[in-house]
Amino acid sequence: MMYAILCYHEEDVVCAWSKAEDDAVMARLAVVHEGLVKAGKLGASVRLLPTTAATTLRKSQEPPLVIDGPFAETKEQLLGFYLMDAEDLDDVLAAARELAAANPGGCYEIRPVGMFFPDQRSGRERTGA
Repeated sequence: MMYAILCYHEEDVVCAWSKAEDDAVMARLAVVHEGLVKAGKLGASVRLLPTTAATTLRKSQEPPLVIDGPFAETKEQLLGFYLMDAEDLDDVLAAARELAAANPGGCYEIRPVGMFFPDQRSGRERTGA
């Protein structure tokens, strides 16, 4: 089963890290990443740019409204995510605990991922995990 591990943290805290502090966190995370890669479990791993670089498309408007900034009502911002091929929820929780030990603070939200593949032959969508 494919899972997304969504990485939330207070952006002000993370953006205030010195280069040395950021490098130390990334080095600790690299150790966890390496183990997950060797186990064949780690998919894409993405670190997002700050929310000041975000643009939001507000779907509730007609036509949809495009505005600068994230405009998510949360104290902690989504800073990145991992895709992980895990046996089950316990497996992905074990990986998230390792990631949390390497990068304390904030939280990880774990969600199963439903894959979307347009079916080229029939013109219909098909999904699979």
